[in-house]
Amino acid sequence: MKMWTGVLTTVMAASLLAGCASNNTGNGNAANTGNAGGDSGSGEAKSVTLKMFVAQPRLKEHYDKYIAQFTAKEKAEKNIDVTVQIEMPPADNAAQILKTRLASNDAPDIFALHAINDIPSYYKAGYLEDLSDQPFVGKLLDSVKPAVTTTDGKVVALPLETLSWGYLYNKKMFADLSLTPPTTLTEMKAVVDKLNANNITPFLLSYKESWIPQLFLPLAAGALINTEDAEKDFITRMSNDEGSFSEMKSMFDVIDLVNANGTDKALEVGGDDGAAAFAAGKAAMWLQGPWYAETILKSNPDLDFGVAALPINDNANATMINLSASTSLAVSKTSKNKEVALDFLNYVLDDTDSNAFFQALKFNPIATVHTFDSYPWVNDATEYVKAGKSYQDPAIPQAVKDEVGKDLQSYYAGQMSQDEVFKALDKAWKSFNKVNK
Repeated sequence: MKMWTGVLTTVMAASLLAGCASNNTGNGNAANTGNAGGDSGSGEAKSVTLKMFVAQPRLKEHYDKYIAQFTAKEKAEKNIDVTVQIEMPPADNAAQILKTRLASNDAPDIFALHAINDIPSYYKAGYLEDLSDQPFVGKLLDSVKPAVTTTDGKVVALPLETLSWGYLYNKKMFADLSLTPPTTLTEMKAVVDKLNANNITPFLLSYKESWIPQLFLPLAAGALINTEDAEKDFITRMSNDEGSFSEMKSMFDVIDLVNANGTDKALEVGGDDGAAAFAAGKAAMWLQGPWYAETILKSNPDLDFGVAALPINDNANATMINLSASTSLAVSKTSKNKEVALDFLNYVLDDTDSNAFFQALKFNPIATVHTFDSYPWVNDATEYVKAGKSYQDPAIPQAVKDEVGKDLQSYYAGQMSQDEVFKALDKAWKSFNKVNK
């Protein structure tokens, strides 16, 4: 997810590093002392500065609170004064900043990465500490653990977000017009027509951040790969320079429908503004995942919204929910503070405190220690899963997802044609292959 490259990326990285937020919950003048091991109870406390990188600035207050609890626990139990510096850049350029940091041997002690998109390449590059023997691993649900496990069986991250997603819809608007989530593209067109006839904008468009229009790709590709015989091996063929995105041409049917029936000034509206607009009832549907639930409900606690599968064609079997594990926490292999970093990861799944943390973030249960009830929108998605209408998020390289986000911004603005988008995506995947083979 990036919008700026080259010099601008470097400038952004420098400015963000200089101004990263600091939670002074330990010794404000603490020095980095390496693998600290203070004695609890008596004696001089060890001091550690722990650096974290998590691209979720909208959730900062919840991280700050949990970090404060952790530093108090670390002081009480191990007599270690921990100062946490948490850097929270926006999602659109976070991946590029993190890659630059890792490649220049300036890795944060703990950093967030996308389990499906990033773990294979980051592990291959030697950036990820092996966490297989950590206590939290035994708490992970069997359905979640594979997403953070490498092909050679090592657990290298702690999952935070597991996702069941398609698009969000305003349940009250649908109920008032006796509408139900459509199962085909033709049915979606009928829903759009009825909403328009009642002066309700069908779709909220928020394309200012390129990662948002990028969401069309995993939804369309995942559905086609899992329902069209000709596309079953699409990922493998693309990885061998044998396929082309022109095979996915039908994905523009739903893209064009959404773009033609959405809110104005899409390229001026980002994720947070989109969440506020959706919460305020500015549109009936938003191509977005439930990871924005906390932000939406903060704007309008009474909003009744659901998750539904996006139809991409007239094959009802292809209207499926995307299952994924995204934001996950890893420990840098080069960290000089591994003991404290590992303590924090294990605290994220603390038997007592983890429930409240995950509930505050509006994340799904991912461990045996999580006893809180699933959210209504999770139950919506689960109905699709129970009916066999779901698929695992396709393993599309992050570089390709970054490219499609920018290209679909340009397509919306009338600056690129469909064929030009396909050619750009083919080129991006081939470039990825050259570097990673």
